[in-house]
Amino acid sequence: MTSSLDSLPKIGAPATRALHGAGYTALRQLADVPRAELAKLHGMGPRALGILQAALEEHGLTLG
Repeated sequence: MTSSLDSLPKIGAPATRALHGAGYTALRQLADVPRAELAKLHGMGPRALGILQAALEEHGLTLG
């Protein structure tokens, strides 16, 4: 199953709230955003970052 670029994958409520709070509501917005920048968000852990990276890679994209 391929994730949608128009929504965020299931990464857990704290990580989802952190992304929404930072203004990210769609997977496509995370392409080329530095991984270290996302890791600084409260609630964003290594597991969530891995899920986001994998979802981006399904579309030929990556975190910065």
